[in-house]
Amino acid sequence: MSELTYEEKFIIEKLKENESKLNYKELQILCQDEFEGVRLILKKLKEKGIVEYQGMIPGFSAEIELVK
Repeated sequence: MSELTYEEKFIIEKLKENESKLNYKELQILCQDEFEGVRLILKKLKEKGIVEYQGMIPGFSAEIELVK
């Protein structure tokens, strides 16, 4: 597995702090002061098998779950 970026580590940490599951909108709010492009980062994390959500790109109501 490739090295994780700051943004990927930040998202993983926020998921861990919230019992490994967050609604996309809540995660977006937690990340908004740190960086932009949460959907793209989540897509990369899903491709790496680190998070799971329904569909190719998470919608506002999607549940993001940490799987690794």
